[in-house]
Amino acid sequence: MTQTFSPSARSLSIGSMTLDSPVVLAPMAGVTNVAFRTLCREQELEKTGTVSGLYVCEMVTARALVERNDKTLHMTTFAADENPRSLQLYTVDPKYTYEAAKMIVDENLADHIDMNFGCPVPKVTRKGGGSALPYKRRLFGDIVAAAVKATEGTDIPVTVKFRVGIDDEHHTHLDSGRIAAAEGAAAVALHARTAAQRYSGEADWGEIARLVDHMSGSGVPVLGNGDIFAAADAEEMMARTGCDGVVVGRGCLGRPWLFAELSAQLRGEELPAQPTLGEVTRIIYRHAELLAQHDGEERAARDLRKHMGWYLRGFPVGGELRASLAKISSLTELREKLAPYADSTDLANDPEGARGRQGAPAKVALPDGWLDDPEDATVPEGAEIMHSGG
Repeated sequence: MTQTFSPSARSLSIGSMTLDSPVVLAPMAGVTNVAFRTLCREQELEKTGTVSGLYVCEMVTARALVERNDKTLHMTTFAADENPRSLQLYTVDPKYTYEAAKMIVDENLADHIDMNFGCPVPKVTRKGGGSALPYKRRLFGDIVAAAVKATEGTDIPVTVKFRVGIDDEHHTHLDSGRIAAAEGAAAVALHARTAAQRYSGEADWGEIARLVDHMSGSGVPVLGNGDIFAAADAEEMMARTGCDGVVVGRGCLGRPWLFAELSAQLRGEELPAQPTLGEVTRIIYRHAELLAQHDGEERAARDLRKHMGWYLRGFPVGGELRASLAKISSLTELREKLAPYADSTDLANDPEGARGRQGAPAKVALPDGWLDDPEDATVPEGAEIMHSGG
């Protein structure tokens, strides 16, 4: 299915929630905490004059939330001006799903609940979680139904994210979309890769189009995810697949300004100029400040190290600076190392970021006998013990 896309069709409704642009920040473990989300929102506001998309908190485990694990509760921190507040749950058990969603409702923890059935990490799938779980159709439906039941009578929409399937022989996305809609999900998002692909190869946007066609008439929006590294990619995905919005993950690593570009593109507005190296140094330091407010300076410095390669990708700064920034231990040290580049007007030679593949495909680790009975609704053992995921 191919649809003619018009930038004027810029809004997206998910249940009672309306977004001025159909762009969603994908939750990424260790990345999309309150500091990074605030930075993305600040960049969009500064460059376009508005905050129009949806910025999702990094994934938390339903059971850990219910048990009030300190780390998990800290991960659910939202900025005072963050609206809507979007929280993603990792879950394999209808019981904990209901209790976690009810807790979110009763304690006003978030305005939107997304559920992760797309994680391909072996430590998750070998326990039956993440992208392994939708193969169990009844269990998948029971989990979605539990979250929807817990939010009945509220304005909190429940959405579901999943992959094409486990591997090329076990596609599940069409069933997942149908079941999610039947159980009351307000939207679904498809990462157009199988779990076996992980993040390698190219996303198959044709499968997004198939899901859009399959969901036609359901009234449930379909969002596409996979290989969006530039504003034009989002417009092309929507035009080629007919999807209602886009979910962006790896493309924004080290590029929090990407959401300003995406919202401008999809609203038919002029794209903001690419940031110079000097501007990027200021963005890096702002990121550090926000992380320090959230986690303290020492932890913020450690956390920021992994972002340095992403931020400086394509800039002519040399290996010595990159190496030293990967070892920073304080904001003062960071400021000193960035100072010589504060006035640089250099532009990145790769403004779209890394389009290269990440990793390689691999056989998906699954529990013994997992593929024997797709109608088995038994909750997998040991899959709820993690406090966060990928």
